[in-house]
Amino acid sequence: MIPVADTIPCQHRPVITWLLIALNFSIFLLLLTASKQELYTFFYRFGLIPARFAHPEWALHVGYPPGGYYSFISSMFLHAGWMHIILNMWMLWIFGDNIEDRLGPFRYLIFYLLCGLAAAVSQVLFNPDSPLPVIGASGALAGVMGAFFLLYPQARVIVWIPIFYLPIFVEIPAIVFLGAWILIQLYQATSAPDPTQLYAGVAWWGHIGGFLSGA
Repeated sequence: MIPVADTIPCQHRPVITWLLIALNFSIFLLLLTASKQELYTFFYRFGLIPARFAHPEWALHVGYPPGGYYSFISSMFLHAGWMHIILNMWMLWIFGDNIEDRLGPFRYLIFYLLCGLAAAVSQVLFNPDSPLPVIGASGALAGVMGAFFLLYPQARVIVWIPIFYLPIFVEIPAIVFLGAWILIQLYQATSAPDPTQLYAGVAWWGHIGGFLSGA
């Protein structure tokens, strides 16, 4: 199922949501000009490396300078590919405007950043040995989805069901759509036999921490 829209109208223009989407895409497009080695170096510098903070002696040994706490914020504005950023920004477009409408622009921006920070901390706590960079807005986005889950239980999400590429659209309760989403994150985070492989692609615990903090 691919979400298309929700049924809750907005009373105000979601300026911060627009700006967040524009900023994420601007950074992504700028990095498209970098070489593979430059991109690799950039992600390891500004992405969140859980082991860097869980094992500072190891981090110094392999060459990371002390500090680097800016990566708890910078990592949420980096994306690894077109599908990564399009999916995140599309979900932010669907759910973010309603949360901004409810909180107001300034509080919404603080809320978004705090959810992303909570997601990053959760990833470090539950996967402290990973030397891989965690990047993406999905932790902050999960916080937005968690808030939507509680603030708009009466909402419905319009989803496209791609059956033989036919335009089949149905409405399902937002509480069902988002509830299923968080259950999938919990299942993925707790079921993989090899934690190294589990976190190579997706920061499941970051999603869970972001969702719960947003809720």
